Amino acid sequence: MRRWSGALRHVLLGLMALVFAFPFFFMLVGAFQENPTNTPDRLLPTSGWTTENFTRIDSRIDLAGSLLNSLVFTGGVLLGTVVCGTLAGYAVARLDFLGRRLTWVLMLLVQMVPFQLLMIPLYVQITRGYGLGDTYLGMILPFAINTTAVFIFTQFFRALPREMFEAARIDGAGELRILRSIALPLVRPALATVVLVTFIGPWNEFLWPFLITKDATMQPLAVSLANYISNVAQSTANPNGAILAGAAALAFPVVVLFCLFQRYFTASDLGSAVKG
Repeated sequence: MRRWSGALRHVLLGLMALVFAFPFFFMLVGAFQENPTNTPDRLLPTSGWTTENFTRIDSRIDLAGSLLNSLVFTGGVLLGTVVCGTLAGYAVARLDFLGRRLTWVLMLLVQMVPFQLLMIPLYVQITRGYGLGDTYLGMILPFAINTTAVFIFTQFFRALPREMFEAARIDGAGELRILRSIALPLVRPALATVVLVTFIGPWNEFLWPFLITKDATMQPLAVSLANYISNVAQSTANPNGAILAGAAALAFPVVVLFCLFQRYFTASDLGSAVKG
């Protein structure tokens, strides 16, 4: 019975994986089809394959330049999120200072405020107060500190045995040395989670970068593709193929990043570092 239950569990998980993967499969097939509006006679057509959909996108927008803008924008957000998240998470989880609980409560309250409510005052502050319109820094700053990342790091740091930190302090290690040499190597799953969660947000963000800059040479890939799909794709001979090709170009880096980081989502016995 145990063998049959295990086999049934794997079959169910496999079916659920196919259900979740089918939209990506449909997107890829449609992106390379000459006319995806017609219902194919089989799941994987043997004819009608083309790269013309991607060629049309590249002819209307600077695909390589937009991709580079997305990498700069997303990379800056990731750098700020990881650095600020680890430092703030470690401080809230492992340091004793006045107002630590109040800081934790305020951080949780900030997570309840939708970004759309802050968009207009942030836009006025960034463009008029700081004069950072039409700059990468103006797009990066509002996303550089992520309370979700602080929350994830705090919870992981709290799960580490306190005895390790006390032993390191007795040996004379400073807090930054403890964070770098002890805490960070043990929270790689948290780091992978923060990178993935943070990457998806700015990579797919198109409204805020569009507000900051109208210069097409600085707009990220999501903004360029949104403009292409809304203004140009409907006038092409194959609008569905153009839309699916744009979605595939935007989703491909996210899938690659997940494949690279999924091996870090592993359970570890943190208590084995403590004697007894």
